[in-house]
Amino acid sequence: MRKAFLVISFTVLAITAILIYIDWKFSLLLAIFIPLILMGLYDMYQSKHTIKRNFPLLGRMRYLLEDLGPEMRQYFIETDTEGKPFNRLQRSMVYSRSKKETDAKPFGTQLNTYSEGYEWINHSINAIPFELLNHNPRVKIGSSQCSQPYFASIFNISAMSYGSLSKNAILALNHGAKEGGFYHNTGEGGLSPYHLEGGDVVWNIGTGYFSCRNADGTFNVDQFEKRATLEQVKMIEIKFSQGAKPGHGGILPKEKVTDEIASIRLVDKGHDIISPPSHSAFKTPLQLMEFMQLLREKSGGKPIGMKICIGNKSEFIAICKAMVHTKTYFDFITVDGGEGGTGAAPPEYSDHVGMPLRDALAFVYDCLNGFGIKHEIKIIASGKVISGFDIIRNLSIGADLCNSARGMMFALGCIQALECHANTCPTGVATQDPRLTKGLVPEEKSVRVARYQKETVKSAVDLMASAGIAHPDDVTRDCVTTRIDSNKVATFSQLYPEIVKGRLLDENNIPEEFDYFWKKATVEHF
Repeated sequence: MRKAFLVISFTVLAITAILIYIDWKFSLLLAIFIPLILMGLYDMYQSKHTIKRNFPLLGRMRYLLEDLGPEMRQYFIETDTEGKPFNRLQRSMVYSRSKKETDAKPFGTQLNTYSEGYEWINHSINAIPFELLNHNPRVKIGSSQCSQPYFASIFNISAMSYGSLSKNAILALNHGAKEGGFYHNTGEGGLSPYHLEGGDVVWNIGTGYFSCRNADGTFNVDQFEKRATLEQVKMIEIKFSQGAKPGHGGILPKEKVTDEIASIRLVDKGHDIISPPSHSAFKTPLQLMEFMQLLREKSGGKPIGMKICIGNKSEFIAICKAMVHTKTYFDFITVDGGEGGTGAAPPEYSDHVGMPLRDALAFVYDCLNGFGIKHEIKIIASGKVISGFDIIRNLSIGADLCNSARGMMFALGCIQALECHANTCPTGVATQDPRLTKGLVPEEKSVRVARYQKETVKSAVDLMASAGIAHPDDVTRDCVTTRIDSNKVATFSQLYPEIVKGRLLDENNIPEEFDYFWKKATVEHF
């Protein structure tokens, strides 16, 4: 192949030279063939790629087709139900709702209702007329120790940082939250000016303590107080881990770190911004309680919560024991599923680290109920929540409200190009490249975000009405059924039997499934 390419190259050059001598117009041929020949010669003598070295020029087709593969599959090969992590049906639903187009489907479902994992709502003969229900229900977040409770929507914007997302994307999300009356979680990347455009904000504070840190990366209480007392900041969330890469920490590539982002995060520019895998402000469950009390005091009594992807069960039980021991309670706990999220992560972390959302929700609810403190704490579900059914399914297991990241990104125009980590997002959502971000117009996309949220909440409320349920608080584990195999089904109440309230306070009567982890858990260490 290499020898043949050389022979062909010199032959083409000779013929081209003769033609140019005869007629200068043939120089156009030279302009076409010379670059190709030079490219082929380079391929022959480079040493990094075997395919290109053995098959000059022609071997480049392999890499071109590999680059085009995801787009080819998405637009020409995948069926409506095959795409991952979200299929075309799911994406189209978000697009339709954000544009206020009809999202009704003709001719029945395309899903296989007899496949393992298929789920459905158990509707009621005594259904409630849709118009009798409040289509914008609110949930009070604030324990008995919270002096500034917040009344949240049941569907909100999950944690996405400025830096991971573009300025225009953050502006559109915040304006949408303001228009629709729901909250916007900042993500761990700090509190930027674009989060303070009028929408309600949940300030997410991760292990890097961005926007409230000292030069050495430790927590700075004065910087925290200055920002936490702002009117737009409604709640504070301590981030332990996220579903994309629990136990890993966060990474913002240096290519995305602008002067502005470095200033917002209180870090230096010119290198990747790394969030440590664990917190430095506390090391034990008891110290966590002290830290939480500090944040509540310095924020003026606003709700303080935590975000966690469940890993070692004993560690969460240890936190519950510390709350009971100190009589200090979180106002909310955001449970992130191991299904992953917008954050880019090594495949081992995305695929095999962290408890999936459904199991995690049941575990967290049962722990809080078992320790007799669920009435103080609201549970927020986060992880592949994009539809009204997703909301009801999470409420049925134990959540009080839900967050969505990727659903809101679809409403912004995300096409699931899977380039969030590369600073090349074609829709301007997950990039800092001004050539790409200019295509995302906040004034247009904010309206779509608000529409999508409103229509999805309406869908969830309509599902409740069909099940004869008047309020989100009344959704129980009997509401949803899942198929276990082709001829066996079970409700969530059968799959996840609820623990008796206060059962985990009696050390002599701990349920078998909790016993090992309960004994392992201590307030002295995680």
